[in-house]
Amino acid sequence: MDKAEKKESLEEMFTALDETVTKMETEELSLEDSFTLYHKGMELLKKCNEAIDQVEKKMLVLDEEGDTHEFEL
Repeated sequence: MDKAEKKESLEEMFTALDETVTKMETEELSLEDSFTLYHKGMELLKKCNEAIDQVEKKMLVLDEEGDTHEFEL
């Protein structure tokens, strides 16, 4: 993986998503630009969900006896 493919952190993705929403709310945009930003926002949201899923799969829970087991929903 080269630097151009560097994986964004969840915080970076949330910031980019927030910036996208702000642009859509505040700027006068053409319909085409609105669709482009909407698509970008949906892709960011998908990446955020995937990152959160990855974290959930790696979480361990400590029970009353001090044993650990995988987090289950």
